[in-house]
Amino acid sequence: MSLAKYISIFKISFAQEFAYRINFIMWRVRNVMQILLLFFLWTTVFSDPARVLFGYDRAKMLTYVFGILVVKALVLSARAVDVPGEISRGDIINLLLKPVNFFKYWLTRDLSSKALNFIFSAFEIVILFLILKPEIYLQTDLLLLAGFFFSLIFAILAFFALLMITSFVPFWSPESGWGAQFLMVVIVTEFLSGGLFPLDILPGAVQKILYLTPFPYLIFFPIQVYLGKITGDALIGGVLIASFWVTLLWLVMGWVWRKGLLVYRAEGR
Repeated sequence: MSLAKYISIFKISFAQEFAYRINFIMWRVRNVMQILLLFFLWTTVFSDPARVLFGYDRAKMLTYVFGILVVKALVLSARAVDVPGEISRGDIINLLLKPVNFFKYWLTRDLSSKALNFIFSAFEIVILFLILKPEIYLQTDLLLLAGFFFSLIFAILAFFALLMITSFVPFWSPESGWGAQFLMVVIVTEFLSGGLFPLDILPGAVQKILYLTPFPYLIFFPIQVYLGKITGDALIGGVLIASFWVTLLWLVMGWVWRKGLLVYRAEGR
């Protein structure tokens, strides 16, 4: 019965995605334009097909570019961006009174958003592939494909926790929720996760600092696994670190949630 409840939430949320068509279309257009910009940039850099730079040849770099489109659709697309508004307006009370788990509810809604974005990203890739005819690296190693799959799951869970933690800011400052979320999603996450460029083109010292954060495991690490640049012990170690961050972030998320409820005044009600 519990599973059926969340399946219903998934279906309803999936249908509601079409109620915000303009927002959804602008999100997709933004992602496609970003991919096109990166595609032409790296196509110029790798104008010589035999050139190898930062450990990438032309096919792997272009695969990274198109991989961003897919991974961002699965990791960064989220319906939980509505949480700060729900808290600020006091609408969160309606959900707290319902027989559903708050986090399962929003994770289910996030999954519906990710499903829709993934469908569109796949369609966009097919169209772009037919138009641009890029060289693509196809991974056939089943172990690496499994590693890619599990790293995506950890990335989805880690980003959900990061998003929720920043979304709880309105418990203490109702006016600051959108700003905190914008800083986390649009600026910090995209830049530090490899959503704009491969992180291994940065100086080694900067990379070491970044690897102390959860951000590389959101986009950069899964794509690196797919490309076969992370294998063996490095793959196992990376998955373990990603699982550590998921565990820590979910613990912090629960702690901030409980603290937030203690000070929540529901001003909008």
